[in-house]
Amino acid sequence: MNVRRRGSAAALAVIAVLGAAAAPAVAADPSPSASASASSTPSQPSGLFGTTDPQYDGVWRQSLALLAQDTVGMLPSSEAVDWLAGQQCDNGAFAPYRADTAKACDAKTMVDSNSTAAAVQALWAVGGRGDVVEDALAWLKSVQNEDGGWGYTPGGASDANSTSVVIGALTATGTDPERVEKDGRSPYDALLTFALPCAEDKGAGAFAFQPDKDGKLLANADATAAGVLGALGKGLVTEAGGKTADATCADADKPTREQAAANGAAHLTQALAADGHLKSALGGSADQPDYGNTADAVVALAARGGAQKAAEPLAWLKKNAAKWAEQSGPAAYAQLIFAAHATGTDPRAFGGTDLVEKLNATGPAPRGVTDTATISAQDADQDEKKDDSGFGVWWIVGVCLVVAVAVAAGLVLRARTKRQQP
Repeated sequence: MNVRRRGSAAALAVIAVLGAAAAPAVAADPSPSASASASSTPSQPSGLFGTTDPQYDGVWRQSLALLAQDTVGMLPSSEAVDWLAGQQCDNGAFAPYRADTAKACDAKTMVDSNSTAAAVQALWAVGGRGDVVEDALAWLKSVQNEDGGWGYTPGGASDANSTSVVIGALTATGTDPERVEKDGRSPYDALLTFALPCAEDKGAGAFAFQPDKDGKLLANADATAAGVLGALGKGLVTEAGGKTADATCADADKPTREQAAANGAAHLTQALAADGHLKSALGGSADQPDYGNTADAVVALAARGGAQKAAEPLAWLKKNAAKWAEQSGPAAYAQLIFAAHATGTDPRAFGGTDLVEKLNATGPAPRGVTDTATISAQDADQDEKKDDSGFGVWWIVGVCLVVAVAVAAGLVLRARTKRQQP
């Protein structure tokens, strides 16, 4: 989101004449009833975003929701932050969801790298949880594989998605992934092993999730979007990059991570060209739009080549993603906010949907905003148009002049009346 701080001399002059100024609101305004109904059920705590069963995605969706709120300048609810931090195990890891946090984690607690890395990015962004973040990073480093990457669960084979989300956690906290090595291999070394060469007939330049049972790499759109961000050293939240994205895949004897990112972006561009969106790879859902992967692809393309490279899928999301997000919940709204942020788009006017308001309504209301001078790009654009419009400014000035003349006339009339009194 483009955030601008600017003042209008004409507007300030009018305020001075009238002797009044309007203070900006500093808190989101989802109704308490909507917030409560969206965030809690009899079986889950009020601090959690969303109403669906959190067993498999509680920490993930909470992390994305808090990160999205922080991205748009919101101060998340302390209750929501406490809920996320409270999910951590004593060893620093996070599981998708712990119903009873009073019970210590044991060998049966299914902790994973994805939940932990997402929680790191969210808690680092909102601040005040340095000990939790430090312990989580220490755990991630302790379960790094010998190839330099990470699998979903400790000891599992490395994959492109898990390695990329951990790279995002490292860079978000100021840790250079190049220096996080296992047996002399960094996360980038592992990630590049999932990049398909340009000579491939199908999926040239894409990233695979993992090699298949025969060791062959198969293109995967989800892994490619994640791989592009990982290769660029980016986290879940990123801004538009300034590099020119290549239209075609370009091979090299030993491609750098920057070249792998460019090749992955070229693959995504071609995959999006026909319909403006990616298609689902799930069985029985062929040819159905994949909204989440399309949002992730927008972020990846913008991070590599600038907002203009993501214009077509972004336009498609604006037109089609509102219903999907409403049905899918907080993580979906967060993904769309990340796409808006990466492309400099106002998330409060995303194809007619206020993503921020919708996200806030799925969980505890935020405490306020990080800066009362922050305004949305849409409001700034509207103010600029009004400032540049002769009618808009001079109409206000004219009204003030009329008021001033009327006041002066009244004073004169009052003075005359007093002189005529005995």
